[in-house]
Amino acid sequence: MKIRELLKQDKITLSCEIFPPKKEGHFRGIFGIVDRINQLGVDFISVTYGAGGSTSKKTVEVASYIQGSGTPALAHLTCCDSTKEQIRDRLVQLKENGVENILALRGDKPEGFIENGPYTHAIDLIQDIRTQGDFCIGGACYPEGHVECAHKGDDIGHLKEKVEAGCDFLTTQMFFDNNVFYNFLYRALSVGIRVPVIPGIMPVTNSRQIKRSCELSGATLPPRFRAIADKFGEDPLAMEQAGIAYATEQIIDLVANGVKSIHIYTMNRPEIAGKIVDNLSHILC
Repeated sequence: MKIRELLKQDKITLSCEIFPPKKEGHFRGIFGIVDRINQLGVDFISVTYGAGGSTSKKTVEVASYIQGSGTPALAHLTCCDSTKEQIRDRLVQLKENGVENILALRGDKPEGFIENGPYTHAIDLIQDIRTQGDFCIGGACYPEGHVECAHKGDDIGHLKEKVEAGCDFLTTQMFFDNNVFYNFLYRALSVGIRVPVIPGIMPVTNSRQIKRSCELSGATLPPRFRAIADKFGEDPLAMEQAGIAYATEQIIDLVANGVKSIHIYTMNRPEIAGKIVDNLSHILC
C-alpha cells in the first residue's frame, strides 16, 4: 500500500525507522529486527540508505523483506553523489521488488565531495522519481530549520518547492519540544503546504550519542530534557527509562493535539519501540 493512502485512513498510524548495518556479519540480524517491529503492529517501516549510499544495496534487500512480510516499506534514496543512471537502476530494483514508497533525500555529502553531479538538492531527485514510475514520494523537513539554511523563511520556501515538485507527505527530523513542531506546522500551512507531516520521535537512551545527532539534525534540547540527561546520563538503565518516558509523553501530547501519525527512530532497538507502544496501548488505537 502507498503511504499516502495509509495517511488518509481514519486512524493513528505508527511507523518505525531502521538502518542496515554496515558490517556484513551484522547484516543478517536486521531481518530479526524487522520481525520484532512487525509484532508491534506498525503501519510501515522505513529503511535508511547510509551516508554516501554506503548501504544502498542492502536498503533494497531489507525493503524487499519488509514488503514481503506484508508491511509497506519506505525505502530511503539519497542522490547528492549519484549519477542519473545509478538512480534509475535503483528505482528499477525497488519497483521489481514491489517497493512503491520512497523517501527522497539529498543525503549527507561525503568527505571531499565536489558538487558537480546532476543532483544538487532533493527536489532534483523528486522530479526524477516522478517521471520514472508511480511511486509514493516522501520528503524530509526540519522543524527548527535545515542546518545549512540560515533563515527559516528560506527553508520553508524550499520545502514548499519540494512539495510542489511531487512530495506526497513529509517526515520531520527529531525534535524534543512539541511546541517547535506545532510552530513549524503553522508556518508550513501559512505558505500553502497541505500534505501530511509525520513527526519523527527519537527516544534518547544514551545521553552522549544525542549531542552528535543534534549537531547533524539541527535539533535543540529544551531545559527539561537537559535536566534529565544531566541527572541520569551516567546511569544507562535510568537514562533508558527516562528517555522512553520522555518520548511517550511527547507522543501523548501530539495525539491529544490531533496529530494522526507518529514515526519512531528506533536505532535498530525494537525493544525500545516496544516499551513505548506498551505505554500507549490504549492511545494508539
